[in-house]
Amino acid sequence: MTTEATPQIATEGNQASPILTVDAVTKTYGEGHTAVTAVHEASMQVSKGEFVSLLGPSGSGKTTLISMIGGLLTPTSGRVQVGDVAVSDLESKQLTSFRAERVGFVFQASNLVPFLTARENLIWVASLRKDHGRTARKAAGRRADELLEELGLTQRAGNVPEQLSGGERQRVAIGRALMNDPDLVLVDEPTASLDTEMGRQVVQLLRREIKDRGKTGIMVTHDLRMVEYTDRVFEITDGLLEPGGDPAEHAAGGHATKH
Repeated sequence: MTTEATPQIATEGNQASPILTVDAVTKTYGEGHTAVTAVHEASMQVSKGEFVSLLGPSGSGKTTLISMIGGLLTPTSGRVQVGDVAVSDLESKQLTSFRAERVGFVFQASNLVPFLTARENLIWVASLRKDHGRTARKAAGRRADELLEELGLTQRAGNVPEQLSGGERQRVAIGRALMNDPDLVLVDEPTASLDTEMGRQVVQLLRREIKDRGKTGIMVTHDLRMVEYTDRVFEITDGLLEPGGDPAEHAAGGHATKH
């Protein structure tokens, strides 16, 4: 049996102890001659307070990778570690708790509950925690109000999503992602449905929240103009992940890549 060398973990520019470690993670769908490998031995480390971007063409494996990091998918092989949690070893119930308590998700379409107000959308996320008793419900209300104020949405707290603009919905989604004080914030194409100026505002807000709150953030994006707000870049092509160089160099291109 041949022993293969362990892939080098991408740590360039990352001096602090990592909150996130992805070690030789592979995801294969199907078996035999129909098997398709979406991500192949991806490795990366990201520290507390870092906001990194993940670039790559459509079908390159970006969403599969962050889905494994966030516990939405289980790797075929390899290891995902968030803080003291070996995510790739968790069972189904444990993954549900992990996602509710340790990860905040911001999706392209915001995915807000349509019949809940902005404030209720935040409080609903808090209800997913195991410790959500009466005291926790009161604390969740206070936290929701604080986040909405910080996000400039106090006057919109009682509005349902269809009464909000695209930018407002994304700000509510950011508040929802931060509601349970997660270690990790995973952001998938947050600006895809926004114009350039609103996209910049949303990404700047994400960066500020991640930095001020000491979170670890990963943003999947096609829009190179948004990369300048991140600390580091990773690129994935055909399931292969590698460090992507200086964010400023990517931003200088100034154009969105093709979906």
